[in-house]
Amino acid sequence: MKIVVGFLLCISLAILVSPKLYASEKVVIAYYSGSIQKLDSFDARGFTHLIYCFGHLQDHKLTLHKPQDTLLIQKMVSLKKRNNKLKVLVSLGGWGGCAPCSEGFSTSSGRSEFANSVLALITNLKIDGIDLDWEYPAIEGVPGHRFSPDDKPNFTELIRTLRQVLGKERIITFAAGGSDSYLNNSVDWNSVMPLVDYVNLMTYDFYGGYSKTTGHHTALFSTSNQNQSTDHCVKSLIGKGIDQRKLIIGAAFYGRIWKGVSAQDHGLYQSGKFKTYVSYKDISIALSEKAGYTQYWDSVAKAPYAYNATAKTFATFDNKQSIEAKTDYVNQNNLGGIMFWQLGDDKPKHGLIEVINKTLK
Repeated sequence: MKIVVGFLLCISLAILVSPKLYASEKVVIAYYSGSIQKLDSFDARGFTHLIYCFGHLQDHKLTLHKPQDTLLIQKMVSLKKRNNKLKVLVSLGGWGGCAPCSEGFSTSSGRSEFANSVLALITNLKIDGIDLDWEYPAIEGVPGHRFSPDDKPNFTELIRTLRQVLGKERIITFAAGGSDSYLNNSVDWNSVMPLVDYVNLMTYDFYGGYSKTTGHHTALFSTSNQNQSTDHCVKSLIGKGIDQRKLIIGAAFYGRIWKGVSAQDHGLYQSGKFKTYVSYKDISIALSEKAGYTQYWDSVAKAPYAYNATAKTFATFDNKQSIEAKTDYVNQNNLGGIMFWQLGDDKPKHGLIEVINKTLK
């Protein structure tokens, strides 16, 4: 009898902490950090998940700082009238937004208080779940932000507490860095992944604001000069035994520009200094021939880039061709879907979301 009771208790716990079964269709996850007015210009039928960016950790609670934040989330929820399959989540953190996370999630009481605040927010705003964008557990993220080896087991306990408090129906996702340092040191993958619905792989910013050389910031495949890529990230996680249906690769709806770049190889893999960020919706003008740029295609990385010989500037970005290649990769490798940072950088019509949906179908 004791054995039977113990078995039933184990089954009950598994049901409680296991997320719901997969939908058969691929997911399209949109992060959004713009205005209410701008959100109205996008077709809500173009994505399956919409993530508000960002909530904050304050006094161990998930907190929205401004009344406009609540209004924007309510607007997101109202989009379900146009897309009844849409799921709305709130993301915690973001780059520069998780300074207190290492300390705040270091205790059982802190994690429990946070999880209960998430449940209260989900209930009050009628949203579907939480996305964790802690950049980064156990490795350096924003210079000066605390990180500790203890972050790795604490992140596992945070996910476990969230699943226990939120139950099996509410959605839990997290954004993961695409670097080897993150993949190998930040997350106990085999403990975390059974408890979450998806991991949103930030397979962009391989060359970012701190990089002293140029390269493809969102390459699909590795090259002889660049190991970091979407494919490298995916294969690393599958090699750790992770179910590919929970892997969501990331697309960049923006480009990055470096200055002081030599003309060798059209500026690719050359020294330089990061200059600026450019939204996809502005690339057709900002990186045009009229602006002095010539655009190129790397057939190995499956990534575009551009060089301005006069200004000695180099640009790396995603375009329709690379987004189609990434979406094809999702189909061919039976991944869970694709996500992007961020919706407000796309064109409302004839943009990258349309390419994603056309290719998925």
